[in-house]
Amino acid sequence: MNPRYSVARVLSDTGPILLDFDGPVCAVFATLADSTVAAELRRVIEEHNVEIPAHIRATDDPLEVLRFTATTGTPSLVVRVENALCQAELTAVDGATPTPYAREVIVAAHEAGRPIVIVSNNSAPAIARYLTAHRLTRYITTTVGRAHADPSLMKPNPAPIRRAALAVDADPTRCVLVGDSTSDIEGGRAAAVRTIGFANKPGKRARLLRAGADAVIEGADGMAELARVLHRELPN
Repeated sequence: MNPRYSVARVLSDTGPILLDFDGPVCAVFATLADSTVAAELRRVIEEHNVEIPAHIRATDDPLEVLRFTATTGTPSLVVRVENALCQAELTAVDGATPTPYAREVIVAAHEAGRPIVIVSNNSAPAIARYLTAHRLTRYITTTVGRAHADPSLMKPNPAPIRRAALAVDADPTRCVLVGDSTSDIEGGRAAAVRTIGFANKPGKRARLLRAGADAVIEGADGMAELARVLHRELPN
């Protein structure tokens, strides 16, 4: 299964870049394992005497645990789990591993005159902390992070992606979202933005294409390709 378009074609048809955070920019849970965070969030839930289903007990994804809290009908629990996750993310980004060539992509896009918006299911304070620590803040137009204590607004909900396009005063059809999950691609399609899937793990390429990605880049070589295409747009 091949993508419908090349990276160069998608970029030539678009302007602003909407960039997912965990994956395309860095590996958030590189030193603080996501499984550890998910377990801590389950502990918070158990303090409320809420029964946790087997699939939530088994998941290593903190965001899935947060999503579950929205089904409990207990707003105070959602807030507590949200706050615990926010704190964990702030700790995690201190040890986050930069994605190879992510900096080159961001700088090349900025120098080519393309607005860059981080649009993520991670919390905005954690994203800001990482961008500051890695001297990337000046290249980013704005950040759209996770809506506080409202998991229903996380991608694949298109709302944050539409907010990102609005933040740079752009028609969504003129934007391209780079993301590493099917929720990025599905949310992007629902928001009418173009999508480039980032296959950073085995098996992701096929999943991203099935979700409808317009183009796909793979691993460090793919990020380097994205940077090269953007670099070619720079004025001589």
